Amino acid sequence: MQNDHFPLHIPFKPSPSLVTWFIVDFLLLIVFLGIVILLPMYLSSAIDTGIFLGIIGGLVVIVILFAIWTKLYYERMWYELHEDEMRWKRGVIFRRTGIVPYNRITNLDIRQGPVMRKLDISTISIQTAGYSGQAQAAEIRIEAIVHAEELRELIRSKVRISVGGDGTGTGGRAPSGITTETQILGELKAIRALLEKKI
Repeated sequence: MQNDHFPLHIPFKPSPSLVTWFIVDFLLLIVFLGIVILLPMYLSSAIDTGIFLGIIGGLVVIVILFAIWTKLYYERMWYELHEDEMRWKRGVIFRRTGIVPYNRITNLDIRQGPVMRKLDISTISIQTAGYSGQAQAAEIRIEAIVHAEELRELIRSKVRISVGGDGTGTGGRAPSGITTETQILGELKAIRALLEKKI
């Protein structure tokens, strides 16, 4: 399965609306904290007017810095689909890159908050099988995607192919009748077979 929005081997970026989404969410948080914390202090005269205005000025500077950071964050992030894995990169000061093999993906969730709905964007959370007996951990979030349903279906098709699936959409997860111990035993046998090939 392939489509025009997410071609293989070509990096794609989130929607530019990611910047607006981050800034609006941050502003809502600042306004909420201002109403809950600062306004009661100001109305009860527990804080001087000059200090209050200084705090407001400081918050304005923080919002401006956050807007600049958000723009840089957007410019430095991308995702890329391959035949057997997806790759991603992000980060402003500390750059992070990652690879998620399709055969490790166990779940794909689409999330859309109220601001995201207005901007017509969604976030896909990709969960992978735990590597040390842990519960499923979110490996990556594909943020601010316009065609989220299409991308999720494309990744699901890659998951089914990579695990030799039958189209049931289990994403490589064990059927309900197979226990965790059986899965672990199967994994250990596969590792042993690989090690014996190398010797």
